[in-house]
Amino acid sequence: MHTLNNTTGSQDPNLDPIPSNPDQFPNRNLNHPQTRRPRGFAATAAAASIVPTESDVHNGNIGGIGGGEGSSGGGERGKGKREREKEKERTKLRERHRRAITSRMLAGLRQYGNFPLPARADMNDVIAALAREAGWSVDADGTTYRQSHQPNHVVQYPTRSIESPLSSSTLKNCAKAALECQQHSVLRIDENLSPVSLDSVVIAENDHPGNGRYSGASPITSVGCLEANQLIQDVHSTEPRNDFTESFYVPVYAMLPVGIIDNFGQLVDPDGVRQELSYMKSLNVDGVVIDCWWGIVEGWNPQKYVWSGYRELFNLIRDFKLKLQVVMAFHEYGGNVSGNVIISLPQWVLEIGKDNPDIFFTDREGRRSFECLNWSIDKERVLHGRTGIEVYFDFMRSFRSEFDDLFVEGLIASVEIGLGASGELKYPSFPERMGWIYPGIGEFQCYDKYSQLNLQKEAKSRGFAFWGKGPENAGQYNSQPHETGFFQERGEYDSYYGRFFLNWYSQLLIGHAENVLSLANLAFEETKIIVKIPAIYWSYKTASHAAELTAGYYNPSNRDGYSPLFETLKKYSVTLKFVCPGPQMSPNEHEEALADPEGLSWQVINAAWDKQLLIGGENAITCFDREGCVRLIDIAKPRNHPDSYHFSFFTYRQPSPLVQGSTCFPDLDYFIKRMHGDVHR
Repeated sequence: MHTLNNTTGSQDPNLDPIPSNPDQFPNRNLNHPQTRRPRGFAATAAAASIVPTESDVHNGNIGGIGGGEGSSGGGERGKGKREREKEKERTKLRERHRRAITSRMLAGLRQYGNFPLPARADMNDVIAALAREAGWSVDADGTTYRQSHQPNHVVQYPTRSIESPLSSSTLKNCAKAALECQQHSVLRIDENLSPVSLDSVVIAENDHPGNGRYSGASPITSVGCLEANQLIQDVHSTEPRNDFTESFYVPVYAMLPVGIIDNFGQLVDPDGVRQELSYMKSLNVDGVVIDCWWGIVEGWNPQKYVWSGYRELFNLIRDFKLKLQVVMAFHEYGGNVSGNVIISLPQWVLEIGKDNPDIFFTDREGRRSFECLNWSIDKERVLHGRTGIEVYFDFMRSFRSEFDDLFVEGLIASVEIGLGASGELKYPSFPERMGWIYPGIGEFQCYDKYSQLNLQKEAKSRGFAFWGKGPENAGQYNSQPHETGFFQERGEYDSYYGRFFLNWYSQLLIGHAENVLSLANLAFEETKIIVKIPAIYWSYKTASHAAELTAGYYNPSNRDGYSPLFETLKKYSVTLKFVCPGPQMSPNEHEEALADPEGLSWQVINAAWDKQLLIGGENAITCFDREGCVRLIDIAKPRNHPDSYHFSFFTYRQPSPLVQGSTCFPDLDYFIKRMHGDVHR
């Protein structure tokens, strides 16, 4: 049995804790060398952790615990056990306190600092983000360095010239006091020290005579400034920070208007197209975007493709030396909006649909959506012996073969794959022809026989066959979340059944993307593939995010619904195109729609960048004033991004031709120059 020792001076100094009260541990070796005094967070943690250790209890090094010669061993073991339990509780409290501090810092960095931190960021992610903000490079393995290393002297780096929202009032007061007390002081970082070490930050000496070394009374290092929630020193430098993001070149593509190719596959107005292309060239756009409609090219007979009108159009574009983005448009156009141009799905597909309407998406009332094919037939041979993905692949392969010369010479820069309603990866859950009006939550589109069989099979595999049906209390197209039993606060969406159904519903979307993209990579080898992601920002301020759920994005407030999809897109090296929200709404409109376009944009864009995806942008078809243009530029080229992330391209689109003078961007020329980095703010 281990004997407790209470002899003076016999204890191991390495096990001797640092006491806050010298009389607390009378047996402490006073000749033990002092360790370096901790600062900041380290000081807070050290003060909270001065408690007896388990080793001290066993070795009898703590006065009052090590029993005397006549003490009972059983009684001492009981005391030691109680001390260990107390120490466990104190450790739990310290850990909770540390996590609370970390959580507040991460929330502040995400909300105010424009730092793209992962959803489950730890302090390594925070330190890396701050190091990059200060001009350092941080590799994935933690290696930290500067690109232009100059080891023989101290290099001055300017701090942020704008006021950071991360800073509390205490930080601002500290910075102000520092500038007042030390007029010539600047923040210097030793070139040979790690950027994450607080000891590497020193205050330079004042230039005027009589000034000593950086005094302990400096406002920057005073105790009042080193609070637990302080992570960085926000000092206003006399040198402005270089905003390198402004100088990045973001290519701008202009979308040609729908209707220049008629329903028989012919170019309608070549002279008008030349005039439009000439005007685009004068604005210095980099290229154009054109939809290749499945309903036109393969409109009348299966596997009979008419490309003649597109060949004539592409030759005109080649004459103006403009790049070309081509959209594989597997959806209808004009079914939801008023206009003269209507492009349906191929006629032979609609004929099949008369006998088998379940090839189309279906809502709870049995109403069919003809915007695109049902994803549940991706692998069902219901299209004259072909499956859905075989039809898509044959169309893409025909295009690649027909225009091989344009791919070889590099005229076709990228191909966008339409994956759902409006060419976006989403369910057709907001159909205007069914009476939907913004900001209605929409309806689930899974009541066709193929989707229901799939759902029932999945429910049986989970052992809950009665889950094999869609929700019955999810409201109507124009319902609001609080009006439904499924989407309301603490509603059925967060029950075991709700989670099962929403996961299945969103996996159908992800599975469709994977099925089509795997074949698109075969058809368009070594060509950039683009997928368009919608901006469903209404109902975003509710817990359920009802509108996103009906569109196929399982993204309630307690779950990240975009990262699983982006993992799939990353597997196929896809470039994401995000439809940027329209002009700023009034506060009343925001409140009524429970909308948060900025919050959604932040989540989607940063989730994509976390997965190392390239992102492009596209404006909604709404008019933008000068302020709206600037907001789009800020989304595409975020200022002071720690990793200098920015969009890889931007697509400008509007309902009518540019030459008609009805541009929705009154400052379109300014917008393009800003995106190209030719002019700054």
